[in-house]
Amino acid sequence: MIPTNNAKPSAISIANQIMFRLSYRPATSISRLTLNALLLLSICSCTSLPKTGETKATSKAPAPASPPPAAPQPAVKPPLAAQAATTTPSVQSPPICPAHCTSLEERKPAINWASSLKPTDWSMLPAWNGDRVQDALAAFLKGCAKLLNQVPWRAACAAAEQADRSTPDAARRFLETNFAPYSVVNPDGSVEGQITGYYEALLRGSRTPSATYRFPLYAPPDDMLTVDLGELYPDLKPMRLRGRLDGRRVVPYFSRADIESGKATLNGRALLWTDDLVDLFFLHIQGSGKVLLDTGEVVRVSYADQNGHPYKSIGRLLVERGELTLDQASMDGIRAWGTRNSERLAALLNENPSYVFFRELPANGEGPPGSLGVPLTEGRSLAVDPRAIPLGAPVFLATSWPNSAEPLNRLMVAQDTGGAIKGAVRADFYWGSGSDAAQQAGRMRQRGRLWVLLPKDFSLTGQ
Repeated sequence: MIPTNNAKPSAISIANQIMFRLSYRPATSISRLTLNALLLLSICSCTSLPKTGETKATSKAPAPASPPPAAPQPAVKPPLAAQAATTTPSVQSPPICPAHCTSLEERKPAINWASSLKPTDWSMLPAWNGDRVQDALAAFLKGCAKLLNQVPWRAACAAAEQADRSTPDAARRFLETNFAPYSVVNPDGSVEGQITGYYEALLRGSRTPSATYRFPLYAPPDDMLTVDLGELYPDLKPMRLRGRLDGRRVVPYFSRADIESGKATLNGRALLWTDDLVDLFFLHIQGSGKVLLDTGEVVRVSYADQNGHPYKSIGRLLVERGELTLDQASMDGIRAWGTRNSERLAALLNENPSYVFFRELPANGEGPPGSLGVPLTEGRSLAVDPRAIPLGAPVFLATSWPNSAEPLNRLMVAQDTGGAIKGAVRADFYWGSGSDAAQQAGRMRQRGRLWVLLPKDFSLTGQ
């Protein structure tokens, strides 16, 4: 029903009001589009990935010479052993989303950091004096290119630019003078959480399909709609809906299984073709990677859009079904399962309905662009939930090395987000590119703590 009191309605209440009103008047194509888009609020997952922005691919990829030839179930092989190099010049890249983005995305997180950040003392940071913090300060300065338009960061970025970063002690003195530490706390008051790892994948590929290269990386499809209602209804501003037209109705876009079975109209949208289905699936999860083409060229591919369906962990499914133990549910463990069960592999992958579309970027010596919009720094960039931790902030991490009890205490910088990175004490450690990074990321599932360093005049309740 339409509320009759003066209380401010929720986003869903607003949606209900619009649907009620539109259902009792002749509907134009625009009103029907709005009505059906709002209906997606109830049929799509409401799990969202906090974002600072998102772009679509701006050019179409060339159409393949011919459809991919039919092939038997793919063999699973280990990832490429070495990271390829390239001299392609650098370009400015817009932000990306590292996979499993979902149907309702938040372009700008709600500012409510006071609930997750509690003032503390430098002495609480374990082994604070033992890290090369100047390396993290260099990563922080990269992010300042995106932070300078935010008042709380201007003075800190200007001071960091002039700071003595020649030694760890000098860098620490700068941080202790200009920043204050905050302990990151979960809603239940606990201070520990899960720390995982990710990396930039490296795949083999081609610009044309063949018996070897038969698994496509697609650019965003022409028929996928993005519905933004924020200008008309401010409560819906953080939300974005993806769908497609079915006649005059807007319905959810195709799932992974639908896309793999050919139901989606993706002719001419293949950017590249790869030779390994599992490597491609992990590329969808990581969100960006490099592809070594059969011509010797190396290109970088990065997240451009997503089909609107929620990410579902296939590792968790295998654990729930008793086919893997929890410690086996890593990339290596899933790959090994695929080798043993090649006839079941495609069906397992399709149980994750999320599907990522890519854009091509020139490969260069820098890391892939993170959600902050700057290149990630190997071993110093961290993906976080920006509803709990401000993007761009230095974050001190206390955890352990993958599959080890050896302490890993390091100053990082919050420069990325991820669909699976939800909650206050929850982070994803960027290990870099290549096979070594892939192994470290695949094994990392540790417990850890986080402390955020913020400028001393930073307001936790607004900017």
